[in-house]
Amino acid sequence: MQISDIQSGQGKIDVIVTIESIEEPKEFNKFGNTGKVAKAKAKDDSGEITFTLWNEQVDLVKEGNKVHIINGWCSEYQGEKQLSTGKFGRLELVKE
Repeated sequence: MQISDIQSGQGKIDVIVTIESIEEPKEFNKFGNTGKVAKAKAKDDSGEITFTLWNEQVDLVKEGNKVHIINGWCSEYQGEKQLSTGKFGRLELVKE
């Protein structure tokens, strides 16, 4: 799958992307638990998309890394598609 194939509301996304940039992480408190979230720009040969990094993913991924998103989820926020691993997906660094 490529970024250009991803639709809002789609699940079971399996894609390999390169992380172009990562915004400064924000901390949040929800249901008594604290966490971190950061927006990243991810791209492949077909285009780019906003990729949301959650908690340990924020520290795992660096700019320039190639990552494999397995069983990802795409939502839409303020008219922009946003890819994440969601509740059931995972993220793996691709060794070059």
